[in-house]
Amino acid sequence: MLVFTRAMKMAAAAVSLAVMLLGAATPSQAQTTGTVRLHIVKVGFIIGVGGGSGVLIYQGHRYRLAVSGIGLGSLGVAAVDLVGTASNLTSPGAIAGTYGGAGAGGSFVGGGQVATLQNANGVLLQLQGVQAGFQVSLGLGGMTLSLR
Repeated sequence: MLVFTRAMKMAAAAVSLAVMLLGAATPSQAQTTGTVRLHIVKVGFIIGVGGGSGVLIYQGHRYRLAVSGIGLGSLGVAAVDLVGTASNLTSPGAIAGTYGGAGAGGSFVGGGQVATLQNANGVLLQLQGVQAGFQVSLGLGGMTLSLR
């Protein structure tokens, strides 16, 4: 009889543990990915001023974006059309904010432009595109996106 009682207690403990683990595995917020298209124009001599517009496609809806930003060390005039993804979105509004370089990929390299940027909400932009015009530095660190 003692063996039976121990077996029942062990089974009850295993069931309780399984219920707790299943409850803990439920995510509190779904994070999804959206598609981003940006058109940016930047003009500068020492201090660069840039701006533009774009669109976020998130869960089947289109959200218009405004792009602004000021950078140091610019020289020239350039326009760039960028396409990519915005990951770690918890809502469309999470894309709003100021973006800086994420890791080592925070600035543009070469004629085919590639950038990885992150905002304070944890949204990660991975963008690529082609630059037209002459610009010594078209870095997007400090770029601000807002919903229109």
